[in-house]
Amino acid sequence: MTIGELTGILQRSMLMVLTLGGPIVGAAMVVGLMVSIFQAATQINESTLTFVPKVIVVAVILALFGPGMLASLVDFTRTMFLTAAEVAR
Repeated sequence: MTIGELTGILQRSMLMVLTLGGPIVGAAMVVGLMVSIFQAATQINESTLTFVPKVIVVAVILALFGPGMLASLVDFTRTMFLTAAEVAR
């Protein structure tokens, strides 16, 4: 296996991490920012107020996009195992 092939595998891996984690982290960040602005405007200082909406949004994102994310992760994993099997020969 050459350095170019390893670089390609690393690039695909990082793209997969961003594709799977990006929407979840992005949605949690947006909700956290909105709750923080709300807390600053109303001067409510409750720690659970930031946690609960984030959990709800992450659960909704996973419920909506989870099957597609899982399918792409399974395809990626299958490809990596096939690549590893070819390298082992």
